Amino acid sequence: MAGFAIETARLRLRSWRGADRAPFAAICADPRVMATLGPVMDRSASDALLDRVEAIEAAHGHTFWALERTADAALIGWCGVIRGNAGPVEGKAEIGWRLAHDAWGQGYATEAARASLDWLFANLPDDAAWAITSAGNQRSRAVMERLGMRYDPELDFNHPRIAEGDPLRRHVTYLVQRSAWNSL
Repeated sequence: MAGFAIETARLRLRSWRGADRAPFAAICADPRVMATLGPVMDRSASDALLDRVEAIEAAHGHTFWALERTADAALIGWCGVIRGNAGPVEGKAEIGWRLAHDAWGQGYATEAARASLDWLFANLPDDAAWAITSAGNQRSRAVMERLGMRYDPELDFNHPRIAEGDPLRRHVTYLVQRSAWNSL
């Protein structure tokens, strides 16, 4: 699905390019960005992560796409839809985002996530979109709430790929039903 793109007023969600690897590695190496997501990543780990999301796009036609600011063509992170692979979102349409620290607080995550949800409900048969994050990730939780997603405390879980005792292990789950999204 190379060449895929969604345009918003200020952003472009698109397929990944080779030139995206270095700026994405810088995002994943920033302790501020990774504080609520997991350990900082070196270039090898970041490249392996991009290999996985590119394989997801090749297999399914969607992924966590590269997120580019159109004003300056800067890669500012990722946003998109994958099939969840942990806890209550396993196999479900999961929306997610990761943004560079200097892109925080400008509404980019919400704008990109809205476009991703529009795409999801226009192109996939799922009745709901799901999102998970570490319990303490208040910034992402605020984005989920701005999107009209509903927190379900009964779906809180310990992420199976995060070590016991790690403060990021406890995860929360949000969702928005197709019918609710279509009425927003």
